[in-house]
Amino acid sequence: MPRWLPRAVVVTLALFACFQLAGWAFHRLTGLLVDILVAFFLALAIEPAVDRMAARGMRRGLATALVFLGVAAAVTGFVTLLGSMLAGQIQTMVESFPSYLDSVISWINRTFRTSLSRVEIQSSVLHSDWLRKYVSSSAGGVLDVSAAVLGGLFRTLTVMLFAFYFAADGPRLRRALCSVLPPRRQAEVLRAWEIAVAKTGGYLYSRALMALVSGIAHYVLLQTLGVPYAPALAIWVGLVSQFVPTIGTYLAGALPTLLAFTVDPWYAVWVLGFVVVYQQFENYVLQPRITARTVAVHPAVAFGSVIAGAALLGAVGALIAIPATATLQAFLGAYVKRYEVTGLPTGPGGRGERDEQDERGGDGRSPSLLARVIKALRER
Repeated sequence: MPRWLPRAVVVTLALFACFQLAGWAFHRLTGLLVDILVAFFLALAIEPAVDRMAARGMRRGLATALVFLGVAAAVTGFVTLLGSMLAGQIQTMVESFPSYLDSVISWINRTFRTSLSRVEIQSSVLHSDWLRKYVSSSAGGVLDVSAAVLGGLFRTLTVMLFAFYFAADGPRLRRALCSVLPPRRQAEVLRAWEIAVAKTGGYLYSRALMALVSGIAHYVLLQTLGVPYAPALAIWVGLVSQFVPTIGTYLAGALPTLLAFTVDPWYAVWVLGFVVVYQQFENYVLQPRITARTVAVHPAVAFGSVIAGAALLGAVGALIAIPATATLQAFLGAYVKRYEVTGLPTGPGGRGERDEQDERGGDGRSPSLLARVIKALRER
């Protein structure tokens, strides 16, 4: 047996053991890594506001705390308003439910020539076996729901804590990362950080704009139908549908549909249909166009990035997919060498005019500092 064979076998087994240990640790820490990723993008979103306050002489820690307190106060006030509104409407719906049920039963009796009564239906439902099984299973699942709520609260606090440190110690974190890199790599890291801040801000701006359009559209509908609390419901639909990934649309449409049912059951059908139609309009027409303008991502790329992000990281991936894709695209764009395309028209709308507009910022203004840095790197 060769002398190197035992050592090679030992080294191979050790490397395999290290690989297995690293894979096990990665799978165990996936939740923490996702929380850190969300906190990083949240810190990028609030960093412009923190920078403005720090430029006026305020400490970054205090500025970050004030920004977080402002966001928390706004969210708490909005949730409190909606909670009180929802409680009142649920009480109204419960009090009016017998009359709704009587009208439905009367319509069924007239249409199908039956002889149903509300008392018989209530007694049959209350004494049914499936209701008893459902109540017993729900009672057993209370502990699981409580554990899920506590786990979600703990993850939220974890994300907020990491986001606070990332935003408050942003310059220190950048210096720590750049201190272990050569000067040329330091410039690339700083440029990537600046692009990430700009693209994340643009993404939030696009979401806020779509929330405004959605809120106005649903306010017009709710006000026309005479649904109570139309302004608050419009704000709820706009914010929840845009900033809660995956299930935000369903949560946003459920509340106005429920309140419209307290006014007239047919109004609930109108609201539900409008929510479904508007969501399709937003997904295929409004969102791709706004996203392409605010974060400079092609609509097809934005749509594909959301699908890929949801497949990789679920709701979190769908939320951060577009700003991450825009940052990566803008960062790698400096290293892609482009050549002159021959045979295309250079008149109005042709390549010559578009290239000139791109070099001047797209709107005829002089190029920004970031554009000049990217151009210098391309020439280098």
